Amino acid sequence: MLEVGIRGTREMEVTPADTAKAYKSGTLDVLATPRMLALMEETAWTSIAEELEEGTGTVGTRLEVSHLAPTPVGMRVRCETVLTEVEGRKLTFFVEAHDEAGKIGEGVHERFVVDEARFQGKADRKKEKP
Repeated sequence: MLEVGIRGTREMEVTPADTAKAYKSGTLDVLATPRMLALMEETAWTSIAEELEEGTGTVGTRLEVSHLAPTPVGMRVRCETVLTEVEGRKLTFFVEAHDEAGKIGEGVHERFVVDEARFQGKADRKKEKP
């Protein structure tokens, strides 16, 4: 049962593969913004996955996040999410990330509950159109 208040947590250590340089989102050896966003999405969807009916999943539809501080290679990052709103199939999460020195990002993430087979079929049919 999807209810407001469900929390999620994930941690990672920043490696060279996670940097802005590696993601081509910048030139520095610091946690790339796209990598932080991926951690936030992963934390959100995994926090509610066990509450979903079989054959359903969630897809991200909106992410409004501020990346507040850099994190160098070797530091650990912890992401926490809270499900703040359930409106039909639309789920809204507050997302936040911290490294060992403090907060590095925060914002809002929206996901929609979908029938996985139908959603994948719709996406695959796009390749059939000229």
